[in-house]
Amino acid sequence: MLFERLSVSHDRTPISAAMNMAMDEALLEQATGPILRFYGWRRPSLSFGYFGKFTEVAEEARTRELVRRWTGGGIVLHGEDLTYSLLTPPNEPAFALSPPAIYAALHVAIRDVLQLEGKETELLLEAAPRISAACFANPVRNDLTCRGRKIAGAAQRRTRRGFLHQGSIQLPDLSESFRERFAATLASEICEAEIPPRSFDRAAELAEQKYAAAEWLHRW
Repeated sequence: MLFERLSVSHDRTPISAAMNMAMDEALLEQATGPILRFYGWRRPSLSFGYFGKFTEVAEEARTRELVRRWTGGGIVLHGEDLTYSLLTPPNEPAFALSPPAIYAALHVAIRDVLQLEGKETELLLEAAPRISAACFANPVRNDLTCRGRKIAGAAQRRTRRGFLHQGSIQLPDLSESFRERFAATLASEICEAEIPPRSFDRAAELAEQKYAAAEWLHRW
């Protein structure tokens, strides 16, 4: 297991794309222990990686909220997927693991839970050829596939304040118990946790000043 103890947060009220990205950064700033956060989107949305080109997603603004992630990676459509973030502060032993090791560990955990629930998935040993800027069109090593289609991917960022892993599972009809089973594969002790008001306040500030700002969205 990655952790001894893990706080799990379920954001039951969908929020904007900018607030979702801001919340992850705010929690990473303030976290004293690892946090697994599940969240939704108030409208169909699209996130794209830190170095992505706005021109590649601009047309989607007619039907989706757009947001540039703090993490890398490609274009991801949101709304019907299950999105989660894992935030690991630097005082955790898991912080010393390499990004690929954390990526693989989380996708192995997802695979094991899905297989337990009767969904046959495979962990890719090698990356497939890149065919577009869309994240789920380009499986990389340790991504999950189901019947040849990529169904789980993620993007990451490491800072002095911690490690952020943002994941998307694009598989319909996940069971009600999937989240609990997933969390249980990551830590021996699970603690349900509410996001504190100070994190919401900081996220609102980051959303306004950064993630919802045209300068951030159009920077590349």
